[in-house]
Amino acid sequence: MLRAASLGSASCRPSRLVKQMWGPIQGHAARSERWCGQYCCARKNRNVIRHPLWTGPVSVTGGTRQSPINILQRDTVYDPQLKPLSISYNAASCQYIWNTGYFFQVEFDDAIKGSGISGGPLKNHYRLKQFHFHWGASDESGSEHAVDNHVFPAELHIVHWNSVKYPNFKEAVAGEDGLAVVGVFLKLGAPHQALQKLVDVLPEIKHKVSCAQESAQTDKPNRVEPWSTHKERQQDSRAAVGPFDPSCLLPACQDFWTYEGSLTTPPLAESVTWIIQQRSVEVSPSQLSAFRTLLFSARGEEEEVMVNNYRPLQPLLDRKVRSSSQATRGPKVTAWTGRTGS
Repeated sequence: MLRAASLGSASCRPSRLVKQMWGPIQGHAARSERWCGQYCCARKNRNVIRHPLWTGPVSVTGGTRQSPINILQRDTVYDPQLKPLSISYNAASCQYIWNTGYFFQVEFDDAIKGSGISGGPLKNHYRLKQFHFHWGASDESGSEHAVDNHVFPAELHIVHWNSVKYPNFKEAVAGEDGLAVVGVFLKLGAPHQALQKLVDVLPEIKHKVSCAQESAQTDKPNRVEPWSTHKERQQDSRAAVGPFDPSCLLPACQDFWTYEGSLTTPPLAESVTWIIQQRSVEVSPSQLSAFRTLLFSARGEEEEVMVNNYRPLQPLLDRKVRSSSQATRGPKVTAWTGRTGS
């Protein structure tokens, strides 16, 4: 059954953000730079926590539209030409949940043509593929994007691909305007009823032999592969979820920011139109703690708790972040000439 919604701007006040805090994880601290807005201001006195499976570079040489970023509200541009975001998901297309070794991910049958999103900054329909979360070792950090130098305990990413321009998800990942990702911040508060359905299944996918360990056994390169489509890498960690509509994880107010960016995991392809919700959703401390019960094994070592699976902030450079809401700070524009998803 398709659940459709036309989601436009409403009079929504920005939600309160959790103050950003950084600290080392025992045994896996790595000093790096945390980019601030469009300026390359390194936070030299802070440690960026790195997930042990992240063995590649934290930035791409020559990359001009990498993600995540720090959204400075005063620098965002209100664009009245942004259309309402239209969402229509088929709950029955939900296939399974699995432990990737980096986060847990819920997969959908992307052969369902009408299940996806359109509108907003997008010119075409983008088909639903999967969603996953990023979180920290504690409630003080965990989201990938930041807003005015603040972060949330976790962040949801709902991933879609351009089914008009590309024949399949794999080609869309590497193609121009291939993906559209809806980002939602999670904050502590009341229990989230829909999220609980996923939390209840997490014990079934608690253990995961990571791609790094599998690579060591097959002489393949050691890298994070949450975007892998190899079924043999999924079968040891999947569980049934039943029908699930991701729109139930979205905030009621659908004001958003949008910008041109990249994947935040390898291959870090610069093919993503990001749609970041300006309002957060509440989850209970116990629900978020359940994320931290997942385990993985890195390079054949003992199992570790799966936390801090977020990428450091990247420079905005000359990109602009557009806002669908005039309530957020930033100048109003009468026309937008930049390229949007197509």
